[in-house]
Amino acid sequence: MATLVCLHAHPDDESITTGGTIAKAVAEGHRVVVVFATNGEHGEVPGDLGEGETLADRRRDEAAASAAILGAQRVAWLGYADSGMTGWAQNDHDAAFVRAGLDEAGRRLAAILDEESAAALITYDWHGNYGHPDHIQVHRVGYRAAELAAATPRVWEATMNRDAVVRFSRLATELDPSAEPFDPTEPADDGNPMGEPESAIAWSVDVSAHTAAKRASIAAHASQVSDSSFFLAMPDEVFAVAFGTEWFCERGRPGPPQPGWILG
Repeated sequence: MATLVCLHAHPDDESITTGGTIAKAVAEGHRVVVVFATNGEHGEVPGDLGEGETLADRRRDEAAASAAILGAQRVAWLGYADSGMTGWAQNDHDAAFVRAGLDEAGRRLAAILDEESAAALITYDWHGNYGHPDHIQVHRVGYRAAELAAATPRVWEATMNRDAVVRFSRLATELDPSAEPFDPTEPADDGNPMGEPESAIAWSVDVSAHTAAKRASIAAHASQVSDSSFFLAMPDEVFAVAFGTEWFCERGRPGPPQPGWILG
């Protein structure tokens, strides 16, 4: 059996982007390590924090609960601060992940890759799916770590299938004219459309057997209402259709996406 390392920017990203892939790998007997670059300190602050409890404390606890639901055997932290969205003052904080040197951050992740003898690494597409500075940095740091690791792992870039989302949104609106359409082709945080077109996506992974675990792992991040509510408001059967496939780019492999598996 092999070890898969998944690098994510903030707690809840692992659930939304790769929850099905993590659960699938674990179900097949593989070891999965989820690495978070930051604690997500600039997410939504819930009103029920306990005395002395910080948002970072809560999000770390939620990340542990999510990992347990998905079956990941280890959660690790690179130790950087959440950079906030594009243009926020937090972008300029010394400890912000977006300001980390690629060699320094890459070595932190490479150390985990080496400890785990990782065969595969999941990072994000070139603009982090929607342009968040920390997500873009995940892409950069992931590739640098793969270069610095003693044995280069196979690298896949988690992405969103823009064309599939357009089709799904159009169908949802046809079935329910009151549904608010979602257009991923509009500019996201960095001015680019969300995700990637199918012409740039190499692989599709069938995670339909694991959508219940994926949904439960999203729900574990209860503090982040804005992130989770869209996903959890869907009926189970709609969620299964919308999120029964996860999508990945791989350098040197253009689309359209083909069925594949990073540990295959």
